[in-house]
Amino acid sequence: MSVTELFATRTEGMHASEIRELLKLLDQPEIISFAGGIPDPALFPRVEFAEALAWATSDTEAAQSLQYAPSEGYTPLREWIVRYMATLGVSCAVDNVLITAGSQQALDYLGKLFLDPKDTALVGWPTYLGALGAFNAYQPVYGRIDPRANRSAEEITQKAASRGGRVKFAYLSADFANPTGLTFDRAEREAILAKADALDIAVIEDGAYQALRYSGTAYPPMLALEQARKGDMEACRTIYCGSFSKTLAPGLRVGWVVAAKPVIQQMVLMKQAADLQTATLNQMAVARVAEAVFDSHVEKLREVYGHRLNAMLASLGHHMPEGVDWTRPEGGMFVWMHLPEGMDGAELLAQALRTQKIAFVPGGAFFADGSNRNTIRLNFSLLDDKTIDEGIRRLGEALRAEMAK
Repeated sequence: MSVTELFATRTEGMHASEIRELLKLLDQPEIISFAGGIPDPALFPRVEFAEALAWATSDTEAAQSLQYAPSEGYTPLREWIVRYMATLGVSCAVDNVLITAGSQQALDYLGKLFLDPKDTALVGWPTYLGALGAFNAYQPVYGRIDPRANRSAEEITQKAASRGGRVKFAYLSADFANPTGLTFDRAEREAILAKADALDIAVIEDGAYQALRYSGTAYPPMLALEQARKGDMEACRTIYCGSFSKTLAPGLRVGWVVAAKPVIQQMVLMKQAADLQTATLNQMAVARVAEAVFDSHVEKLREVYGHRLNAMLASLGHHMPEGVDWTRPEGGMFVWMHLPEGMDGAELLAQALRTQKIAFVPGGAFFADGSNRNTIRLNFSLLDDKTIDEGIRRLGEALRAEMAK
């Protein structure tokens, strides 16, 4: 008997990430890649991290930075997050904060916390591929969260029951969502919160891109809106997941969760069982750098990435054929493209790699049911204007060739 026959049934929902596979293309210099949600390494605060790591491993700090630490996280970093969340309109205490190994770990823990097999998770259509990967292991059924839909709470609940479970949470990124780049306005956020109250479910708010706004109106996080209405963090059902990956550096794998204390306490137990703690050295370095340069560094990112977004939108307008349309985000790292009906993004990728040496992410992977295959995701954060324009020109050529078949 093969050992694979002993695998738990939950592994049937685990699939290789198309994005992680496409990241391998970054090692091929001839490929222009719009594939990964990759920060530009030239913009990392490298000097500040070098100084912070030197401090953290100094004679006075090494006994702490290289030692075991509380599972909740490094207290000065949690205190910084309390202050940061206050600037977003969220009033919380240190005990409302858990440090995780990136926000991806938080999504895994939240799937484990809420989902029994056949429970329903409401997600965007499309939604973040990594969230689907995290939740799939817990064998949910997926439903669609749409603030404009008129489906009643009773209808949603009954459908979940017919599938053998309960509705447990709505997961969404309210600001510059991955993959579409779109943002929910204030009315849409309030509508989702009202529907969550009616359903009596949790709301998982993915704030990975919240800081990267380049134009337009900024809206409060959903957690801030709910707290303003209910008054007390402990009465809130929204769970905010934050990350330093898109603002400071992804390689250190430091993220956080802000939520009511019972949620944090249960997630701490999961962290103790999984990895004991997020690396203390990394937390100390991130806390030091965030304290010193977070605001000014984010302003620099907004200037550079905002310019690149505008460059991509201009190139798309110049090079794309008729029958193609795309989103026009006000922040984040992605533009979402709709191809003509009947076209397959995965097939277009295969052709584009072969004939034009460009890469992107096919859109079907972002839909829980694999539908809407005539979509693709483009990332603009990693490339300069000239490379963006050349890559979009090549994409236009690949599309014209596919449309001519």
